[in-house]
Amino acid sequence: MEIEIEVISQETIKPSSPTPESLRKYQLSFLDQIAPPIFMPLVYFYQADAKFSNPGKSDYLKKSLSQVLSRFYPLAGRLVDDLYVDCNDVGAPYVEAVANCSLSQVITNPVPKNMDKFLPYKVNDVQNLGMAVQVTYFQCGGTAVGLVISHKIADALSFFLVANTWAAVARNGNYDDVPAPKFEAAKIFPPRDAAGYKPSTGIVKEELVTKIFTFPASKISTLKERYSGEFPQRRPSRVEALSAFIWTRFISATEMKADPNKIYTVLHAVNLRTRLDPPLSEYHFGNISRLAVAMPSMGADGGSEILQKVREAIRAVNGEYLAQLRQGDKHLNFLKEIMVHANKGELVTFNFTSLCRFPLYEADFGWGKPVWVGSAGLVYKNLVTFMDTTTGDGIEAWINLRKEDMEKFEADLELQQFLSKPKTCGIHNLEIVD
Repeated sequence: MEIEIEVISQETIKPSSPTPESLRKYQLSFLDQIAPPIFMPLVYFYQADAKFSNPGKSDYLKKSLSQVLSRFYPLAGRLVDDLYVDCNDVGAPYVEAVANCSLSQVITNPVPKNMDKFLPYKVNDVQNLGMAVQVTYFQCGGTAVGLVISHKIADALSFFLVANTWAAVARNGNYDDVPAPKFEAAKIFPPRDAAGYKPSTGIVKEELVTKIFTFPASKISTLKERYSGEFPQRRPSRVEALSAFIWTRFISATEMKADPNKIYTVLHAVNLRTRLDPPLSEYHFGNISRLAVAMPSMGADGGSEILQKVREAIRAVNGEYLAQLRQGDKHLNFLKEIMVHANKGELVTFNFTSLCRFPLYEADFGWGKPVWVGSAGLVYKNLVTFMDTTTGDGIEAWINLRKEDMEKFEADLELQQFLSKPKTCGIHNLEIVD
């Protein structure tokens, strides 16, 4: 059955108290400036709770969001170029909708092309907004809360800080148990003149397909064992093992051969908070993460070579790297160089980002924790996002590929041996045609 969503109301939620004039101009950091102009999307799905009517939920959500916007005041403002946020308290768009189905019809063998229907904006329609919300009510009494936050203002850790603070305020009615965010990113990574660099580099217009491949805990353990022989001193993590496996299956399935005129890179997102000296807390808000760049050779590799190179690249995100990043110019020149190669079609990139071990299932607005959390199709090819399964022991890999590459990749027999069977939501289809 086709899932249909009908919007029943649209409004803008303003902060509960005005932002002081002294905080009116929120300066973007260098890392904010070079972040891509897209929304980060998540949809939280909740079962029905007889204690809460839809109007009751609506009141809780709107009142608590208003309080949260006064604490996270840049999200209620409007972005001005790649320079700063005008914290003018205009507010965050808030949409309410009803679905023509029950919650179980969406999350039992979910079809992720439906995820966009639960979001207030498309991922690449970020405009100058900080954040936006869509709350969708199901016929069974269940609820979906779709949240998008601009990547120009926040990274994944900051996204969860906002979502989980909002849930805590809705649940408890106050901030008492939640430390305040620290808005210090522009002091740590001072803004630069980034003229000549386009943060939208890499966003593609071609047809992409996103599918979710679910790897159960037992199969992930098998992969960890497979690579452990090469690294007896430190066994691969779940994410390391899966990254190496997915990369090798992609290369094998697409029969990619080394081309001397191309540059091959495998990227992993790295949180910088714990790597700075002194380290920052998880409450430091903004884009405080970067990509570790590994350059694999393209010969036949069972995965150990790429695993080694990724480890070296992540290890290289050290004090010296961070010092250069804080000065900005050298890193900016590196990005401009990469942009030139990308524009000429000389760059072949595979990008991994992991939300595993992040507080993905913590957002309880008062009617329980989510029964499932979904994302959406993104606008980058060769992108893999890892998310814990609901039980926390398996991993869902949301993989974005070109349509012809996806057809080859999902047909790979070795890949199929490591997946949950389709009846347990192993593979779902999502096609995005731009």
